[in-house]
Amino acid sequence: MDLSLIQKDILITLISLYHQHSQAIKGEEIAQVLRRNPGTVRNQMQALKALGLVDGIPGPKGGYHPTAQAYNELNLTISEHESVVPISRDGRPLKGVSVQEIDFTTLCHPDLCHAVIKLIGSVKSFEVGEMITVGPTPVNKLVIKGEIYGKDEVQQALLITISEMTSLPKKPIRDYMSTPLYTLSPDDAVADAIRLFSIHHIHGAPVVEDERLQGIITLSDVARALDKGLSTETHVVEVMTSDVVIAPAHIKLYEVISRFKEREIGRLVIIENGKPVGIITQSDIIRVFPSL
Repeated sequence: MDLSLIQKDILITLISLYHQHSQAIKGEEIAQVLRRNPGTVRNQMQALKALGLVDGIPGPKGGYHPTAQAYNELNLTISEHESVVPISRDGRPLKGVSVQEIDFTTLCHPDLCHAVIKLIGSVKSFEVGEMITVGPTPVNKLVIKGEIYGKDEVQQALLITISEMTSLPKKPIRDYMSTPLYTLSPDDAVADAIRLFSIHHIHGAPVVEDERLQGIITLSDVARALDKGLSTETHVVEVMTSDVVIAPAHIKLYEVISRFKEREIGRLVIIENGKPVGIITQSDIIRVFPSL
């Protein structure tokens, strides 16, 4: 059947939102993504419903969902087992749009690397000159950053000049953590912490008792304690930070990077079988990702 451009935009956006949220999508949500009048979207939805491309669900939690015929009409083969490949702008993931395919069009040029990013969703909210980030992809954990230099509204694709491309390591953080793990006990003195830091050239250490993590003490904690006039004989437990950010040893490295930014921390303690086994710092991550 012959769909108009706006009908294709609405249908693709509906499919994208439905694929992300697995629930009926309201016309207002589609209108917001497409920057269209909600009334226009509702009118077009009636036409798409008459064509058998969408089904309506009544009620407060109702909305629309695409039919199998809609996927066939747009030559899409999205299954419930497929992963969503995100696309973000200014570090914020965009709703109602995800990446279906990445085609590299220029790889051999010494100065340029171009790609076509085919979307599930509309390209209308994107502007030429904007910087976007695509990924990570589900298998190779590929992350691509680049500038949009063109749009194809028929194919729902973005043309970008790639400025950076990284394949995130898929190994668990146990392969990158610092070992052996140097620890302190709650009854150790601040002087013991200073000595440990100096000998091993480290800036922080977990506080452990009976193989259980109690807290962490860093150079910053020591500096604050001394600034308050506390003695170097003060017990570590009195100056340590109890709210420790931890991660299991089996988790992938790329999955914990965001925790450093969100929590504004310099190190993260690795736990295995309930016991601290290592530590990973911002320096460790920078060695893996020098561009960060």
